Amino acid sequence: MRGDVLPIITDKNKILVALPVFNESDVHTIIQGVKKFPLLDILVIDDGSTDGIDKWLPHDTNVQTIIHPENLGYGKTIIDAFTFAVDKAYNYLLTIDGDGQHEPEEISLFLKEIPFCECDIVSGSRYLLPTEMDDEAPLERYLINKEVTGILNRITGFQLTDSFCGFKAYKVEKLRKIHLTEAGYGMPLQFWIQAWKAGLRVKEIPVKLIYKDLTKRFKGNLENPDRRLQYYKNIIMSEMGRAEGAVW
Repeated sequence: MRGDVLPIITDKNKILVALPVFNESDVHTIIQGVKKFPLLDILVIDDGSTDGIDKWLPHDTNVQTIIHPENLGYGKTIIDAFTFAVDKAYNYLLTIDGDGQHEPEEISLFLKEIPFCECDIVSGSRYLLPTEMDDEAPLERYLINKEVTGILNRITGFQLTDSFCGFKAYKVEKLRKIHLTEAGYGMPLQFWIQAWKAGLRVKEIPVKLIYKDLTKRFKGNLENPDRRLQYYKNIIMSEMGRAEGAVW
């Protein structure tokens, strides 16, 4: 396990690990990996899967569930996780994608940051360390991430290196300041602008870059990289417009 020593977690902090899933074959393995950490609660948000996960998931008595009757979008799963963590009075929320592209053992890297004394968000970055893009990640995704991250940094001063990584940990009390509405893949951009406006503090830590299927593509309009980039930019402009009273 990275980090050498397993963090000591006590019941003084209520910690929730949330997994958004949509037809993810690796989710069972990921759940078992999370269960290796004592005293962590698990929430799975099933975003309308059609592969039968809704049949076995509710029978796992150690896992809490939110099941969407239809696919509502990645952003909606994270919004639901935020709402659940706030309503249930958790101290910390950790999100890890359910597609196998984050390793549960790296949860230890986030737990070691508790208590968050100098930050409110610990955000995983797949690009904080040197990366061979041709072998490890789709180049066009990296380039779009880099451009959008640069835009966010110029606005917020956060000095992010990976604005789209879903492996994060949050102080739940600070999530009360965040009011997300973007249900799609662009939700992280709305989040970063709101976090900046709310004065939240961010720390990045390196996590492994894993793309299990380099041929995997977005669907619909987002399959076109130019349209996807414009969609991301529109979210940033819209959020800035609401914040500053401008019309975009």
